[in-house]
Amino acid sequence: MAGAMATPGKKRIVVLSGPSGSGKTTIVRRLTEESPVQLYKSVSATTRPPRPGEVDGDDYWFLDGGEFRRRIEAGEFIEFAEVFSSGFLYGTLWSELDRAWAQGEWAFLEIDVEGALRVVQQYPEAVTIFLRTPSSAEFERRLRARGTESEDVIQRRIATAEQELQQQSLLYERCGL
Repeated sequence: MAGAMATPGKKRIVVLSGPSGSGKTTIVRRLTEESPVQLYKSVSATTRPPRPGEVDGDDYWFLDGGEFRRRIEAGEFIEFAEVFSSGFLYGTLWSELDRAWAQGEWAFLEIDVEGALRVVQQYPEAVTIFLRTPSSAEFERRLRARGTESEDVIQRRIATAEQELQQQSLLYERCGL
């Protein structure tokens, strides 16, 4: 990507995925600040309630379940899923990609592996980045250090991470790697 600039009219996408705790948020901040490519960070939608300090439209689009389902039925999501068996839905709105492309920027999505697979099915030319921690122990340490989830949620995230690591090869296969 170095030196590449977004071209008006081109629908370019960068997808960053990987288990929670793998460092995606840190990488997103760094790339949006320092990348020579014009990146528009897509804001995901969720039915999860905001955590302290989170801002609607900046961290997530916080939608109630009915509104989220209405938007699914209206075809407003490029991808969506229930994440971590939490009962909460997360997804990427087409309007976020349209906003990036209208500005001549690359749409930059920070999403789970399942969502990344769905995006790559529709845009096989998407640039994909998969992050992982150096070890399972480090992954668990990072989750616990956050102090934001219960033990039950941590265990679900660990199980989900194991599945996502297995899906990593599917993502690479879809990209022809």
